[in-house]
Amino acid sequence: MAVSENPPIVVMGVQGSGKSTIGSLLAERLGIAFIDGDDLHPVDNKTLMAAGTPLTDDNRLPWLHTVGEVLAQGRKTGVVVACSALKLAYRDLLRGHVPELVVVHPHGTIELVAARISAREHEYMPPSLLASQYESLQTLGDDERGMTVDLSLSPQAMVDHIVAYLSERKY
Repeated sequence: MAVSENPPIVVMGVQGSGKSTIGSLLAERLGIAFIDGDDLHPVDNKTLMAAGTPLTDDNRLPWLHTVGEVLAQGRKTGVVVACSALKLAYRDLLRGHVPELVVVHPHGTIELVAARISAREHEYMPPSLLASQYESLQTLGDDERGMTVDLSLSPQAMVDHIVAYLSERKY
């Protein structure tokens, strides 16, 4: 099987951290596909979130497997997926589908993200879920392939850092 010169990439993080913006810009820069993991959620998950109910691990499990399958399918052509992947166990599950996964984590303070989401509307992610997401968040470990980028940078600057990281490692 031919493999893309770019590894499958997940842009992870809490709501409002710019996963979709950064992911789409990165995919465009790399000339590969972008998929918003929110679009892969089953209707039941979207309904729960819209009601302000945080998802449980049981709610997330089928969705994470779907994200993993999309990442595996993107091996040949390259793919960037925006996916919260807040816990190490979630990222490990995704790596079960694609061991070569690279995870990018745009990270900033809860105050910065809260200010961002107060200025936007999301189909089913009310701002009330932000605190629960920060409580669940497990930042990238030293043994995980990937990088954290400063959320206070512009999206283009973050993408510049990510592309430099990827080119230094020659995946």
